[in-house]
Amino acid sequence: MANRTDPAAKSIHGTNPQNLVEKILRSKIYQNTYWKEQCFGLTAETLVDKAMELDHLGGTYGGSRKPTPFMCLILKMLQIQPDKEIVVEFIKNDEYKYVRVLGAFYMRLTGSVTDVYRYLEPLYNDYRKLRLKLSEGKFCLTHVDEVIDELLTKDYSCDIALPRVQKRWTLEACGLLEPRRSALEDDFEEEEEKEEEEQAMDSVEDDTHEKASIPFIFLCYNYYRGRSPIRERDRDRRRDRQYRDRDYERDYGRGRERDRDRDRDRDRERDRDKDRDRDRDRERDRHRLRDDRDYGRERERERDREGRERERRDRERGRRRSRSRSRSRDRRDRDHEDGDHRKRRTRGSVSPRRRPEDDGSTRDEPKKKKEKKEKKSDGTDHPDPEIAEANRLRASLGLKPLK
Repeated sequence: MANRTDPAAKSIHGTNPQNLVEKILRSKIYQNTYWKEQCFGLTAETLVDKAMELDHLGGTYGGSRKPTPFMCLILKMLQIQPDKEIVVEFIKNDEYKYVRVLGAFYMRLTGSVTDVYRYLEPLYNDYRKLRLKLSEGKFCLTHVDEVIDELLTKDYSCDIALPRVQKRWTLEACGLLEPRRSALEDDFEEEEEKEEEEQAMDSVEDDTHEKASIPFIFLCYNYYRGRSPIRERDRDRRRDRQYRDRDYERDYGRGRERDRDRDRDRDRERDRDKDRDRDRDRERDRHRLRDDRDYGRERERERDREGRERERRDRERGRRRSRSRSRSRDRRDRDHEDGDHRKRRTRGSVSPRRRPEDDGSTRDEPKKKKEKKEKKSDGTDHPDPEIAEANRLRASLGLKPLK
């Protein structure tokens, strides 16, 4: 909820305002302590206090690429989307230079082309010093006009890709912008007028001494009426100088544009190389994942094959056990049948060696033994008379004797 864009915010350049910051940098800002503690619940009114506390600007720094508080406040402004009047007041603030740079950076990201040139070009006259935090974590010295020039001429600033803007001369040709007027032009005109007046007065004095036939009043009258040849000559020289300066500025501007185009092409080529390397790494990771997936499938097939082999061995072992059990059962049945046959044969046959007297004696002996056992098992002949009496009662009741 704290990282969502304001529902009332409008889309900028056809997308969510927070998408103007790259996703990796945006996720780092969301995880930063300054964002969680200082930027939570900020509004357009309370954002000014946090902007006044800034003491440096920059993008990311350190090995883990931590974002600076300046970047956190930029993302917060994109999230709450303050009114254009508030942003313009940020830019016009002369007391706090970091507030001015914060408003200029936000205007460069979200403003139209004409607004960018209209509100940022006057800041070329601000030469105050700023602290810039480098990617190594060190600080360096820069100026407000250098930051504004970077915003208007470069594609990247503070690790953020800036929206593309048209050239100024294109907008001037279309009539959307007036020709840029330097703040020093008025001073130059005043100095030129003073020099021209001094030269005119000196030339008038020289002419009065050289040409006594021409009255001084007539020369002064012609000078102030604008018909003096000296004045016309100076005016022509000034006009030629202006044309020459304008041509120089145009050629210089074209040279700067050419250098900017060359730098921009170099940056595009570098970005293209980075994208190519990123695509190559992704393709390598995709092949590695595919190989790992194929290896996993091969392992699964090997496991299934081993499982089927194990089940087949178990079935074979079970069959062998059932066969051995059936064989042992058949052998046992055969042995049992053979034993019954032998018993029948032994019962039916009488040994010729055996005598009748012996048979009688042998038949009587088991009976005697049984009687002895019965007597012993009855428990009535126990040496203890009480136990013997109890055993008699238990024997009459059909219970087991006491030992």
